[in-house]
Amino acid sequence: MKTILVDAINTFVIKEVGIFNEMHQMLEEYPNKKIILTSANDEQVKMFKLDNMPYEIFTLKHEPEKTDPNYYKTMLSNFNLNAQDVIYFEHNKEAVESAKSVGIKTFHYNKDTKDLTTLKKFIDKEL
Repeated sequence: MKTILVDAINTFVIKEVGIFNEMHQMLEEYPNKKIILTSANDEQVKMFKLDNMPYEIFTLKHEPEKTDPNYYKTMLSNFNLNAQDVIYFEHNKEAVESAKSVGIKTFHYNKDTKDLTTLKKFIDKEL
């Protein structure tokens, strides 16, 4: 069963709001494991309350950023996963390309439109 990788800030977590509840409810429809990916350092983890999420958090504290393919290689190794074992959605276009470069099926999520219908279609297709 594939793992769903979820972008943290500007996707699952909305600044000054917290967890995007509609997205959380949609993700809960899937029995798959979910991991929230972030580059947040310790201060940012506290600021965005990432230490109180419903899913496990993975961060490399900006060393490197998610725009660096090594971020994803390290994450996959950390969880003993292959790129084929995961799907990912992310709001940052550079991070999307970085994840794709290591073979991860990745969807560019538009943080402004918050289109959960299209996101759900991506998840359904790739799982």
